[in-house]
Amino acid sequence: MQALPLRVASAPEEVAPGDEPDELLEEAEGPAREAAPADGARVRRLVLDHNAFVWRSLVRLGVPRADAEDALQQVFMVAARRIDDIQHGAERSFLYGVCLRVASRSRRTHARRREVMGEEAAPERVDTSERPDELLDRARAKALLEEILAGMPIELRSVFTLFELEQLTMSEIAELLAIPQGTVASRLRRARELFSEQRHRIEVRMKSQRALKLAGPSGLAGPSGPGGAPRVSDADREES
Repeated sequence: MQALPLRVASAPEEVAPGDEPDELLEEAEGPAREAAPADGARVRRLVLDHNAFVWRSLVRLGVPRADAEDALQQVFMVAARRIDDIQHGAERSFLYGVCLRVASRSRRTHARRREVMGEEAAPERVDTSERPDELLDRARAKALLEEILAGMPIELRSVFTLFELEQLTMSEIAELLAIPQGTVASRLRRARELFSEQRHRIEVRMKSQRALKLAGPSGLAGPSGPGGAPRVSDADREES
C-alpha cells in the first residue's frame, strides 16, 4: 500500500450532495481500503493541485484557523477513500462539496465548545515581521470580514467567497456547486446586500465604541455628581 503524501488522523469521509453531513461523515469512518498505485498518484496530484484552495475554502466557510489543518486532513482523507468516485475534471467540485460538510460539522463543534468554555478564545499568532500599524489594519479588516461572513447563511457565504475572494466566474460557481447560474446570481446579490448592511452596522458600532473610549468616564456622567454637586473621590471618602 502506498503512503499518502499527507498526515492523516482518524478522520471522517463523506460526499453526496443533499444528505446530512454528520451521517455521511460518520458512515465513512473506518479502515481505509488499500489503494492501487494509480490511485495513490492521483491523490498526491489532488493534494498538490488543490491544497491551498481547500484550506482557504474551509476558513472562509467558518472553520477556525486553529482547526483548519485538521479539517484539511479530513477533506483529503475523504477524497483518498472516494477517489474512484471522483470524475476526472470534477475534482475541485468534489472537494468543495466535502469542504461544505466538514465546515458545517466544525462550526457546530466550535459552537458547542464556546458554550462550554465561554466566549474567550486564545489569540492567534501574528507575523511580527510586519509593522505594528500594518498588522493592526490587517487585523481589523480580517476581523470585520470574518464577523460579516459568520453571520451569512452558508448558501450565501459560499457563493460570495467563491466570487469575491476566489475570483471565480458565475458559471464556474454554478458548475462547482451544481446549481443553476441564475441561482448563483440571486444568491450573490443577496450576499452583497447583506454584506453591505452588516458592514455599515459594524462600522457604526465601532465608531460608537471609539467615541465612548475617547470621552472616557467623564464623557458619560460628567465631572459633577447628581444635581451638579462636585464628585467625591475615593481618596476624599477615606479622609472624611
